Amino acid sequence: MTGQIPLDLRVPPALGREDYLIAPSNAAAVAMLDAPRDWPGGRLLLIGPAGAGKSHLAGIWAAGADAQVLDGPALDAGAVAALAGAARPVLIEDADGPLGAAAEEALFHLWNLSGPARPLLITARRPPRDWGLSLADLRSRLDTAAQARLEAPDDGLLRAVLVKLFADRQIVISAALVDWLAQRMERSLGDARALVAAVDQAALARKAPVTRALLAEVLEITRRFALDGNGAALQQDR
Repeated sequence: MTGQIPLDLRVPPALGREDYLIAPSNAAAVAMLDAPRDWPGGRLLLIGPAGAGKSHLAGIWAAGADAQVLDGPALDAGAVAALAGAARPVLIEDADGPLGAAAEEALFHLWNLSGPARPLLITARRPPRDWGLSLADLRSRLDTAAQARLEAPDDGLLRAVLVKLFADRQIVISAALVDWLAQRMERSLGDARALVAAVDQAALARKAPVTRALLAEVLEITRRFALDGNGAALQQDR
């Protein structure tokens, strides 16, 4: 293989409500996030594997609710103090971080501050019983919380997302090539965004249309080379 394919994946993803596609794997969770008044005690856990679209869906809710967004593992007493006098809804991302002692204590206090007038949404890849929590009072509250579940994207959703991502970049690609790619890539919406961005960069670099050979080459590169902190990697001459 000769030449270089620059995999510049730093194009910001489209994360609006109109960009979120509904499918059997996410429909129930979407319905629950659309009805925060129905959350028991004003609190909800959004649980799903990496790449299922948790951050996208939670971000839609946070934008609509004007929620404060916090990172679970980074929680501390300062975050609690900053929110104690405010009535804003709160989104806590990646609460299964894992959490240290300070973060567990902060999450416990934020839980107690929340309620129907100040909803709390928490995202995680696993249910609370698998977080390894040390604070018993926090664990008991989380164990009884309502949960919305996201499953890994099914075939139909993955193909629909690929079609939309390619269209957003004005890339003409056949349904057969979308099917070919969907059958071989990781079942992850994040990976779909990364792959489409990489294909776009490769096609631009070569000033060539998207072909099966190009898709296969990009797939191989993304499997073999880790992305750096900016979401970029280079395939060197071989």
